[in-house]
Amino acid sequence: LETSRAEQQATSIRKIYAFEQNLRKQVEDLLERYRATKTQLRLEPANIERVVEVGLQLAGQPPLEPVKKQPGHFHLPALKGSWGACAEGLEHPYTGEIRPITFDPERAKGNDKVVLVHLNHRLVQMCLRLLRAEVWASGGREQLRRMTARLIPDHASKTGRPAIIAHARLVVLGGDSLRVHEELFAAGGTFDLRAKPGTKKYFTPLGVNDTAELLRAATAEEPGADTQTTLQEHWTSLRPQVQTAITARAEQLMYGWEGNAGLKKTLNERAQKEAENIASILSELRRTIEQALETKPDRTLFDGLDGEDNRNQYERNKTQMQRRLEQIPAEIEREQAAIQARFTNLHLRTFPVAVTYLVPGKLG
Repeated sequence: LETSRAEQQATSIRKIYAFEQNLRKQVEDLLERYRATKTQLRLEPANIERVVEVGLQLAGQPPLEPVKKQPGHFHLPALKGSWGACAEGLEHPYTGEIRPITFDPERAKGNDKVVLVHLNHRLVQMCLRLLRAEVWASGGREQLRRMTARLIPDHASKTGRPAIIAHARLVVLGGDSLRVHEELFAAGGTFDLRAKPGTKKYFTPLGVNDTAELLRAATAEEPGADTQTTLQEHWTSLRPQVQTAITARAEQLMYGWEGNAGLKKTLNERAQKEAENIASILSELRRTIEQALETKPDRTLFDGLDGEDNRNQYERNKTQMQRRLEQIPAEIEREQAAIQARFTNLHLRTFPVAVTYLVPGKLG
């Protein structure tokens, strides 16, 4: 029996199946990384909605209009100027009806009567750019105040003292000065209004969990005017303490704390993974070229009037593929060396963004 053709077909099917399995695993890994990043960066629909609300307010645009009897859905008002382009795509492609928007992917899944406003949507991007510009605005041009005070329940504070929490941006630069990681974090401590500034009893740094618990306990209510004035008077003394807490927290994030490995280990694993990926891609390219070189051409291409031209072209292609094949080992080493250089000699940069005072109700 002649089985070579069947074996070739079976080999092709096995290759396709292996490719599909590998592709499925890669998609699952990417989805898991996406979910982890989403949790880490707190990309909940409510937070994105809040960004848009503040951005529209800063831009002098009308606010979003909630849709009656449809929680999480909003009508986009008529926006002025360049913001009007944010309404593109709201018209239903078949009915022509202007659809509401939502920030929740679950509400938009399988529903063509609502438009999902995600991070890459023009509306969110314009609001984010405006907020970033406001963070660095100075000279009396800023509209966004980067310091606030909120009341917390008395039981939320273990010491009964007010706390000051700084929100900062951490940027990790690689050896080639390219950004390899970025995240937002919070750091701060409690302080005693009756203690003398500069003494040990004046400021006590907070741990990671305590900081998170206090932020979760914050209410929308502000302390009284007298309390706010007192807090402002303490800012000059607290500022160096807060900066020290930010630096210490950034180093913890980088090098780990209390059993947590930190970003250093994560970035090392990422460097190793990228080095393996580039080697795998170029090795696959090498195998493809080798198979192409081993495949014998159809002899009929060399017959007829164009046969000589086809032969010359074939030889040129073969020479180029052989030359490319010889370059791959050195290219793998070069790319892996560049990846290694990028993830060595890492530098931390911190940028304070905002400060929040958290005051127990009995003091406010």
